Amino acid sequence: MASEPKLKAKLFVHAAIRRCGIEAIPAVVARKGDEDAGTILVKVNRCDGTAEVYTQARDGTGRLGWLKSTGAEPVDDSRAEAVIARARDVDYDLWVIEVDSRDGRVPFIDHVLAVR
Repeated sequence: MASEPKLKAKLFVHAAIRRCGIEAIPAVVARKGDEDAGTILVKVNRCDGTAEVYTQARDGTGRLGWLKSTGAEPVDDSRAEAVIARARDVDYDLWVIEVDSRDGRVPFIDHVLAVR
């Protein structure tokens, strides 16, 4: 299995923010992590008191994708924040991108891994 080139975390985050901006979707860096190899979480604020949290992960073939850390359905914002807090406790190098999206669409999340 060939490994895909690894983009530095800071570059990925800035590109993700820019992509959201191009599509007029508000997004900010809520927490800066390690510039080279930090893990990236995305909090999708549904603007109704609920949210979803995505974590980067690899599928069975090694392809990079996103896993919904909060489950299949949006959760209360406080529960999403608790998921992020637990991840921060484990990984100090964590980046958090916060995206405001009523319909849950995030332009740079294109491969969501199924939870079984």
